[in-house]
Amino acid sequence: MRLQDHIQDIPDFPKPGIVFKDITPVFLSADALRFAIDELAGYASARSVDYVVSAEARGFVLGAAVAAAAGAGFVLARKPGKLPRAVSAVEYELEYGVDSLEMHADAIAGGARVLVHDDLLATGGTAGALCDLVEGAGGLVAGCAFVIELAFLGGRERLSSYDVHSLVVYESE
Repeated sequence: MRLQDHIQDIPDFPKPGIVFKDITPVFLSADALRFAIDELAGYASARSVDYVVSAEARGFVLGAAVAAAAGAGFVLARKPGKLPRAVSAVEYELEYGVDSLEMHADAIAGGARVLVHDDLLATGGTAGALCDLVEGAGGLVAGCAFVIELAFLGGRERLSSYDVHSLVVYESE
């Protein structure tokens, strides 16, 4: 299956000059959705992961399904103030500022093998922050998996110490 046939380019979103890669048409096709889940779960299973960790919001859509299909648990990484128990937090730089992610402090036991998942790899900031959260909790990042990779933005290089797997790679805008 060619997942890129289900990804739409939206010019000038969220601002002029940006071409947004819209993944939501993948979710509208049962076949494309199943394919994406199966491919990502196969990658996770081959790495014997105990958990899949994903950042809100689009990462949650496939993250939990991938975890279930791979026989792993699912860990939520959320914006500050959204989780009800003690949390671990990490700040990371964005193009125009700083952001933060939190996960429950007891979510990942020391030595657990974790797949970092998000819908899109761009500059690697969010995925790098997720890796920092996992390692800070004593977990091992077994790999990083994405549906879409915007290779021209250099995220893979930022994650060079991890195994990175993407279903669709765009070499240029």
